[in-house]
Amino acid sequence: MKALVVTAPNEFSVEDVDNPRPGRQEVLCRVRAITICGTDAHLLQGDYPDFWPPSYPFIPGHEWAGEIVELGDGAAALGWAVGDRVAGTSHDACGFCQKCVEGRYNLCENYGNMDVHRQYGHNWQGAFAEFVVHGIKSVFRLPDELSFVEGALLDPASIALHTANRGGVRPGDSVAVLGPGPVGLLAADAARAMGAGRVIVVGRGDRLAKAREMGAETVDYTVGDPVAAVRTATAELGVDVVLDCAGVADSFRWAISMLRKGGRCAAVGIPVNEVSLSFQDLVLYEKELVGVRATAGEMRHVIPLVADGRIRVNELHTHTFPLDEFQTAIDTFNERRDGALKVIIEP
Repeated sequence: MKALVVTAPNEFSVEDVDNPRPGRQEVLCRVRAITICGTDAHLLQGDYPDFWPPSYPFIPGHEWAGEIVELGDGAAALGWAVGDRVAGTSHDACGFCQKCVEGRYNLCENYGNMDVHRQYGHNWQGAFAEFVVHGIKSVFRLPDELSFVEGALLDPASIALHTANRGGVRPGDSVAVLGPGPVGLLAADAARAMGAGRVIVVGRGDRLAKAREMGAETVDYTVGDPVAAVRTATAELGVDVVLDCAGVADSFRWAISMLRKGGRCAAVGIPVNEVSLSFQDLVLYEKELVGVRATAGEMRHVIPLVADGRIRVNELHTHTFPLDEFQTAIDTFNERRDGALKVIIEP
């Protein structure tokens, strides 16, 4: 099969490699659509040394959809069949550690032990290829009303829903979303689906315009202090919840400052540099800052929300390329050419 093979930071090419074969309770799938994620771009650049990937050569990619073409031992007995349309997600956790038993498999205590936990496209071979193998815990049935492209966007949509869940969004809450990238725009939809009374998106440029087009209130941080703008918009009280989808030093500081007393910030953006914060506000006003990692069961819940249009993944799909044009695709994504948000590869 053809696959994107990374051999060193910023060194990759589309090559012919052996087809993978499914093992016990695994399925081999033909990849019909896969999106480029911000994590993919960082991984290609070598921003997570000795972690993602643990070694080279490596096939990245984890936001995909396709169809089952071969069953591993035991998969049929658990209800899977050749021809099933599926969407993939990255974590294939052990299932028996305390965190997995509690339903927080994204925090599996056996992460890194490849015998029992693999994170596809991160520390195990991924889906920028014509075929991919996944454990049955990491594939979800794709409804007939959703296309393969929409299926590939379910994983980021589930992360956005997990972010809103970690933020504790309640009906009527005021919510600020920092960073109108793909996850931020989906998080704004997720907050609305959970009953948020108003959603304010903080950002700049074309992506902020997209948030406005999708119905959010917007604050442009390039034309003034975003904290002051959010506080003015909320009668100086601040917002109940901040969903930080930017993950940079400024966004963390803004997030804490624009929270209402007793408010909660959920941070899903992964900083690549150190961030310093003042904890006075956090302590004196009982604000909360929680991290968000991937998804913890939200795939099942996000599928019907996407199917009925409450989380609008199609609004994010801007470009499509074949696998052979991956260099152009990643450049389009990184440089945000022509308003690029989600760039789809169709192997």
